[in-house]
Amino acid sequence: MQYKHALFLYPYIESSATATMGIFPPTGIEYVATSAKGLVDKLTLLDLRHETDLCDINKLIEFMQREAVDILCVSLTWNRQYEEIRDLLNLMPDDIPLVVGGYKATERVEELFEYCPKIDMIVRGEGEDMIKEILKGEPLENIKGLSYRKDGKVTHNPNRPLPDVNSIAYPDRSLRRGECRLSLHGVNVTNVTYDTVLSSRGCPFNCKFCTFSLNPLGQKRNYAARTVDSVIREIEEIKAEIILFSDDNFFTDIRRAEKICDLIIERGIKKRFIAQARIDIAKYPKLLDKIAKAGFKVLLLGIESPHNWVLEQFNKGFDQATIRKCFETFKKFPIYYHGYFIYGNIGETEEEMLYIAQFAKEIGVDSITFHKLRMERFSPLKEIADRTPGYHVTSRGEVYSDKFSHPALKKIGRKIKFSFYTPITLLKMLRKLTIVRFFTFKELVTVVVVFPLLFKKIIQREIHKNRLGDSLKRIFVNNK
Repeated sequence: MQYKHALFLYPYIESSATATMGIFPPTGIEYVATSAKGLVDKLTLLDLRHETDLCDINKLIEFMQREAVDILCVSLTWNRQYEEIRDLLNLMPDDIPLVVGGYKATERVEELFEYCPKIDMIVRGEGEDMIKEILKGEPLENIKGLSYRKDGKVTHNPNRPLPDVNSIAYPDRSLRRGECRLSLHGVNVTNVTYDTVLSSRGCPFNCKFCTFSLNPLGQKRNYAARTVDSVIREIEEIKAEIILFSDDNFFTDIRRAEKICDLIIERGIKKRFIAQARIDIAKYPKLLDKIAKAGFKVLLLGIESPHNWVLEQFNKGFDQATIRKCFETFKKFPIYYHGYFIYGNIGETEEEMLYIAQFAKEIGVDSITFHKLRMERFSPLKEIADRTPGYHVTSRGEVYSDKFSHPALKKIGRKIKFSFYTPITLLKMLRKLTIVRFFTFKELVTVVVVFPLLFKKIIQREIHKNRLGDSLKRIFVNNK
């Protein structure tokens, strides 16, 4: 074998205290590391979020030298900590080949090669097959999708066609050195473990706002589903109590989703499932009944906006009336519904943005997440932003306008949050989670104890950032 010990590094340094639900598995690099099995004598996967002793660069390098690592593969996926990870890459040993992959690496190939002279190769796009060819010692010029440095020059090979999803092995969880546990905004709600499953890749829809419909190469991953048997096998191997299906839409193929539910019920698999879906699933009440019986406790729904003109701009394929009608159906089933919204849209007024909280309450969604509009390089919305006077898109894909600056949009976001998340709303959330049996009785006792602490912590965090008035400071800080 050309390489003895391959180290796959997820370099993000953060804790559950910085995340809404805790730390999610680094699924992308886990897929790539699993594909490398059998091609090296030893394979190590390090997630620095679980490796506090190795967050110091000197200790990390000592680990690599002690373990005789002879090839390093790093995942660069997110905007957050981008600059810090670039600096980290420049501190890597000179004598170990450095391979970088992930969404941001694909997006910023030229920049990374210029800024990080120690990078030898960048894997563009999906890397499962490319890492196999690299480890087998294939000539670099023959590896499609690879950019590499040779003799002081950078070469970009042609893009690689997207692989068949059924040719890709699902992650080997024995490679992990830490578990994912549920928390809410840094508060350890319970000791419950959770995991993710990617049962399909891509999406058949063409929502214009979506930052993942096209990869940074402009390639669209059309909807491609794994076999039902492989999905069930993966679920049965998972020890965690809660499983999140990270598909763009788990219910794209209704018959397939129904078959998976049938097998979960038939085989007596006792898990709590969370899945992403479109509101169109309300058209299938029999399926909603079946998924509830199979253990699906939470559906994550892309609602995006209460305004018809925004929904049309996004090419969502439904309007406000349809949303309201769907939620009338949703209310009939013991499922917790979390809605996603986008604000700061092109042409949107502050009044329209603030209506998100009221609309969410009107339709009866249990909780919401809302984000400022973003757009990536190939987003169809970029043309609209470019031709709309006063709108701007940063290099990071953040959208703002002359009227609504970044600070102004953050302020509006805080208004939406505190308009929706009142103490009464939090109590309703807890009640609904109890009704759908998301928590066991033992876990529920813990939740009841920490829930007031969670609300107080959120308020104190806002106070610390000077986001609330003197009256709330007196209540929560001075205990008056």
